[in-house]
Amino acid sequence: MSLLRWLGLKDDDAPSGATSAGSGDTASVRRIAERLEQLPAAQAKYLAAFAYVLARVAHADLRIVESESAEMERIVARLAGLEEEEAALAVEIAKSQARLLGGTENYVVTREFRNVSTREQRVRLLECLFAVAAADGSISGLESAEIYSVAEELGFTRPEANALRAGWRDKLSEFQTSSSGG
Repeated sequence: MSLLRWLGLKDDDAPSGATSAGSGDTASVRRIAERLEQLPAAQAKYLAAFAYVLARVAHADLRIVESESAEMERIVARLAGLEEEEAALAVEIAKSQARLLGGTENYVVTREFRNVSTREQRVRLLECLFAVAAADGSISGLESAEIYSVAEELGFTRPEANALRAGWRDKLSEFQTSSSGG
């Protein structure tokens, strides 16, 4: 059995090399999962989607700064029990995929994460998204909007997302600008 089929990422009816968005098949999740194949399949799939969604939010403002990358690596290493180098590789792959395929894969990968995670894991992801967005000292309006999109795709209501966002008020750029007088 191929790794892709084992992870549930290959549509048996699709032509060789083809992907099927309807089946949750995403090149992003697959590439990251392949690099993490020493992990149990379910954990690799979960981690690949988690890392991609982190990169999705970090890239919302079309740049991923070093502090955001470092925060993503720290989170991924802690979640998966990976060595620093392995976490860095997973994050680099996720960042690359988010940059290259973000517009086409964002929803599909986020939906895949929803399918393989519990509600508690989805809450944890949203908390981590705020941490990554705030890693450079400020959560931009674009990053905040992207987190709201992710929250909605994960099945959270606006009030639930607002409750999590409230803990990051001091990092929200709209409040930093108004409190600094310019």
